[in-house]
Amino acid sequence: EKVISLYARGMSTRDIHDQLQDLYGIELSAEMVSKITDKILPQVKEWQSRPLNPVYPFVFMDCIHYKVREDGRILSRAAYVVLGVTVEGYKDILSITVGANETSKFWLGMLNDLKNRGVKDVLFFCVDGLPGFKEAIQAVYPQAEIQRCVIHMLRNSFKYVNYNDLKKFSSDFKAVYNAPNETAALSELENIKEKWGKKYPYAISNWENNWEDVSSFFQFSNDIRRIMYTTNIIEGLNRQYRKVTKTKSVFPSDTALEKMLYLASENVVRKWTQRYRNWDQVLNQLIVLYGERLTNCL
Repeated sequence: EKVISLYARGMSTRDIHDQLQDLYGIELSAEMVSKITDKILPQVKEWQSRPLNPVYPFVFMDCIHYKVREDGRILSRAAYVVLGVTVEGYKDILSITVGANETSKFWLGMLNDLKNRGVKDVLFFCVDGLPGFKEAIQAVYPQAEIQRCVIHMLRNSFKYVNYNDLKKFSSDFKAVYNAPNETAALSELENIKEKWGKKYPYAISNWENNWEDVSSFFQFSNDIRRIMYTTNIIEGLNRQYRKVTKTKSVFPSDTALEKMLYLASENVVRKWTQRYRNWDQVLNQLIVLYGERLTNCL
């Protein structure tokens, strides 16, 4: 248990060897440490295929990239992370899958996996922009709405803006995503286009071209907006993963990476004891808007 606990906090097999020797005077080889941590592999498999809730109001999807050794070559791998918010207002990690680099085909497989594990409906998918993402979601959950992360959209726009103008441009844009409704937001976007459009056309067209997937949250109150307009929640989780994996520049296998991420997830989920603020109000609003899609599962 001590070895697994130290491994879950990101310590390398060599560090664990040294730690056990310092504390207990025990000599434990790196290979033995690896064998001990392999004992949890059946748990990982069970966790990856466990049944899920029939409905999640919000689901966040993202991926982190790692290096993995395979047949003597070092390859890039993506860890696909799916995080859900339950009807009770608690966060939960639904799945982590290690696969080839981000592709819409892989996301489609992951969404079908969620469906096969019992997820009948999702109200909102909150995602970063990925080609083919939208098609994959619509193919498996046609009723779900898609919310592109506003923070990511801003970052994409900032790439086209001169550093000297960045502060003013960013300040002007607040009027768009803080607007009380979609009509007001479009009006503010038009104002920004008049002011900055000639100088930074791509920074504005980025929003115009993706408006359909950015604008979902305007129809809701601030309590719901706060949950869905940014993928910060999953980025926070990714930071926790990076913290425990930073000692490993290359993983010996996909299995070793999955094992480490599973153990890190257990530690993170244990701390998620609070439900979302004002969740009772959020849920009541969602029931008014989505009625049977939610109440059938409550």
